Amino acid sequence: MYPGNLTRDEARHRSLLIKTAAYRVEVDLSGRDVGDPQVGFTSTSTVSFTARTAGQLHIDVIADAVLSARLDGSDLDPATFTGSRLPFEVTEGDHLLSVTAEFRYSRSGEGLHRFVDPVDDRIYLYTQFEVSNARRVYACFEQPDLKARFSIDVIAPTDWTVVSNGALLRTEPLGADGNGMNRGTLSRHVFAETAPISTYLTALAAGDYHEERSTHWAAGGEVPMAILCRQSIAQHLDADLIRKVTTTGFDLFEKHFGFGYPFGKYDQVFVPEYNSGAMENVGCIVLRDEYVFRSRQTEATYQSRANTILHELSHMWFGDLVTMRWWDDLWLKESFATWAASFAASETAADPSAAWSMFCNGNKNWAYRQDQLPSTHPISADMVDLEAVEQNFDGITYAKGASVLVQLVAFVGREAFLEGVRAYFAEHAYGNTELADLLLALEHASGRDLSGWSGQWLETAGVNTLSADFATDEDGRFTSFAIEQTATPAWPTLRSHRIAIGLYQLIGDSLTRVGRVEVDIAGASTAAPELVGLRQPDLVLPNDDDLTYAKVRLDRRSLRTAVEHINKVTSPLTRALLWGATWDMCRDAELPAIDYLDLVIRGVGTESDLTAVRYLLGQAQSAANSYAPVGLRTELLHRWQDGVGSLLAHSAPGSDHQLALARAFAAASQDAAAADLLTAWLGGTAVPDGLTIDPELRWIIVANLARLGRLTDDDISAELERDNTITGAEQAAGARAAQPTAAAKASAWRLAVEEDTIPNGTQHAICMKFWQRDQDVVLFPYLHRYFEAAEAISASAGPWASRGMSLRNNVLRYLFPWPVDKQPFVEELDDWLANTELTGSVRRTIEERRDDLLRALRCQAAGALVG
Repeated sequence: MYPGNLTRDEARHRSLLIKTAAYRVEVDLSGRDVGDPQVGFTSTSTVSFTARTAGQLHIDVIADAVLSARLDGSDLDPATFTGSRLPFEVTEGDHLLSVTAEFRYSRSGEGLHRFVDPVDDRIYLYTQFEVSNARRVYACFEQPDLKARFSIDVIAPTDWTVVSNGALLRTEPLGADGNGMNRGTLSRHVFAETAPISTYLTALAAGDYHEERSTHWAAGGEVPMAILCRQSIAQHLDADLIRKVTTTGFDLFEKHFGFGYPFGKYDQVFVPEYNSGAMENVGCIVLRDEYVFRSRQTEATYQSRANTILHELSHMWFGDLVTMRWWDDLWLKESFATWAASFAASETAADPSAAWSMFCNGNKNWAYRQDQLPSTHPISADMVDLEAVEQNFDGITYAKGASVLVQLVAFVGREAFLEGVRAYFAEHAYGNTELADLLLALEHASGRDLSGWSGQWLETAGVNTLSADFATDEDGRFTSFAIEQTATPAWPTLRSHRIAIGLYQLIGDSLTRVGRVEVDIAGASTAAPELVGLRQPDLVLPNDDDLTYAKVRLDRRSLRTAVEHINKVTSPLTRALLWGATWDMCRDAELPAIDYLDLVIRGVGTESDLTAVRYLLGQAQSAANSYAPVGLRTELLHRWQDGVGSLLAHSAPGSDHQLALARAFAAASQDAAAADLLTAWLGGTAVPDGLTIDPELRWIIVANLARLGRLTDDDISAELERDNTITGAEQAAGARAAQPTAAAKASAWRLAVEEDTIPNGTQHAICMKFWQRDQDVVLFPYLHRYFEAAEAISASAGPWASRGMSLRNNVLRYLFPWPVDKQPFVEELDDWLANTELTGSVRRTIEERRDDLLRALRCQAAGALVG
């Protein structure tokens, strides 16, 4: 399935055979030498390297054609090109290899992506190379440990803005070609040579970008900075705020990492149709341009953007300056950056705990979910090839790894951790490392032996569950107290934890912490004699202050207190832990969906952490839709709709809560009265005071009215005329897919699955909106058509022979059937899985979604018993 796969063993062999020194890459975007300049481009890469011995070798290149290749002045035969490799033999010594090839622009966000803005027909290009897509733009030795210096030239229209990893040295106008054409319209943009970097970190962006430049005085001197975005959204670019987050991060990371910013200049390019959040290209960060906000956002959204900016900035040190040898340590660079972003936020916030409550509400919940899927794996995964790497960009790599790093910081001490990190950067700058190198630096700095810690936390999978087991006397005082630890049968490791146990009592109008002890626990049960003799409080919270990575189970009295009084907890971190514990219990069929809905309705309106608000509203909607017994589902959906509506009516005009609740009410809308109200909002009537129906909120309303059958294709087209942007086009495609008609579903399926005529962003929007609640009749044919699509993707048949990983994953993950009556489908799914040959990556995704089905069935069954 994976195009041009490369194994770890092959990469090791190649790095033993050669050492790369420098690349000179010329990318020609003029279209002069290709059949269709809207489809293809050419590049020439010239790489100098040294072979330690004679041997067989190949350079990586995924292109329509290799036009020419020369090794040390002698021609190589382009006919030997396999579609992803150009093989050749080398003798011992220094060599110079030059390859010219014709490549294809991407529409999937991989390689060199080309976008034409529907607002003004301006062209925008940008690259996305991680994990191994630099070879889609120039021939290279595509593995992270073959670092080299890069000199990049780009031939492009003279009036375009072009940025790359190095600073722009000069722009050289080109003369006319042999036909007297292009005089003065094209230029060569010449960029400074970089320090040694990996191929996946090289980058370019070119087009009619709006650009705002500034400088920042860093430890090593003046750093030129630029922020780029499309012309059509430049009016919405809040460059000053983005710049403030960036420069604050610069100062903080230079201070704590002990190494000045290593790459000269720093550009941030906001780009359309981007598959992920951002990418840490050296000195040329690429971010999705949804981060340029066209509509009002809550504080949580600004915090999320700041987190992304800081995450990518920290990568300049951890990941770019010092890079993993192979992708086995992908988790380490991503986990470190995730930790570093929260660390930076906590260092600059008025309340440092607020940053860690956001971390708990977001990253840790993601980690806990991922760690309970059948596809969970140790943090330090076995990345045998590039396909394995693509599968492991998940919540284990990012969120669990970062959660475990938080523990590691606590274990060795913050100052020792930072001292070790500084030594690590100093020793390995511009080189490649493995996990052992970082652990060695931390051991030297802290005096701690980390071998046992690594074995427990990095080399085993699964999440432990902690609960309090105690007895009390007739006066309500503890006569015994222990922390019980359990693990799943599949991953039975019981780990060592340092935790706090918090004791909370209702005092007046607040649930106040009246006691706290820290204990080290190990094994199945650990006594906490410090608590014996104390009176049992209203709530006992294991893992108070979130010191370890573990699920928490509340005892019966504590759970009742949390459900009835969570709005009286003053600490945002404590609330985050209680929100997380109760959501875990709901997902594990230990807290009925109806009780979870009541909990959220009671507490979300006063929750100060808007990140928590966003997650809670989505989780409660999922609980009502998927975890409620089928017989009670409609009642709970209406209960949720009415609860959100009441909260919205009582929210402060113009507040973040009002905006979050308005979005949630649109998603919760279930009956004609709610649909009528949403329709009135679109028409500008009955809108709550302080609420603006701006483009983003308007599209949320449109999609949900389409789901409810209240909008026609003409209505959606009229909305698109109001917002004729790429965002509008994507949202309109999603709204059409949400309609409860056979024609709408057939059209959406054809565009997303059977044809290759739409870009990645539009396909993603369609897939996300296709399966809607209460549309089982019209969606019934797609239960089996999903099986057919999965088989085609697995076999790379039809359009799937050339479609990228993101497009495949959109179909496999988001078009997975989700009927109300899930048991019959599970039985059909299991029979199909047992009798169908699928690639490992396809089977993995489907088995993850199957696990979601089984979890929903367990919750429904448990809820039916309670009901």
